[in-house]
Amino acid sequence: MLESVLNLFFPKACAGCNSFLLSDEKVICTRCRHEIPLTNHHKIKNNDAFSKFYGRIDLEFASALFYFNKKGIVQEMIHKLKYKGHQEVGEAIGNWYAAELKSTKEITDVDYIIPVPLHKKRLKERGYNQVTHFGEALSKNLNIKYNDAILLRNIYSKTQTKKSFLGRSEIVESIFGVQFDERHYNKHFLLIDDVITTGSTLEACSRELLKIPGAKVSIVCMAMTQ
Repeated sequence: MLESVLNLFFPKACAGCNSFLLSDEKVICTRCRHEIPLTNHHKIKNNDAFSKFYGRIDLEFASALFYFNKKGIVQEMIHKLKYKGHQEVGEAIGNWYAAELKSTKEITDVDYIIPVPLHKKRLKERGYNQVTHFGEALSKNLNIKYNDAILLRNIYSKTQTKKSFLGRSEIVESIFGVQFDERHYNKHFLLIDDVITTGSTLEACSRELLKIPGAKVSIVCMAMTQ
């Protein structure tokens, strides 16, 4: 009752198109849900996300839920999540993708969900890691432990969105580090991030995780550039 009254005076807007949400809609309106370009990666072993890393890093599986297009619905959602503090967007995407991933056999043996980390300075600036709620929703729905202490970002760096693939690759190699003990040997790690672009950051993070004896790595992201 109280929620209905609040929605009447303070209507919530869709994270994708900014239209007012109906009483039975949460975060993303029904229209946007039908218009968002889905990848269906979780149904295809050698999908285009997995292929992006082929020959670069040894992965068990890689996927993204959405395709990311400039000025599209997904860009609007992730912009709100990343820069406007709308962490409910990450949770909504995590709940959505978890329902799809439950039947994906390649990740049934995953032991830990690991977020791509932010540097402490960046975390202080933004106030949160944009993939935390996404990862926690996956963790809850898939019954996999969430661990944000294994993978570390050692170097504070400016945004890489305008750098070339080669430029990014040269920079990210030394940015990340990993801390582990015998409890983490022979584990399967599910590395998560918001958007797969060149893949250089995810590749660097995967290399760090693979330093753990017996480790296996898979990647799941909210979206992938098309």
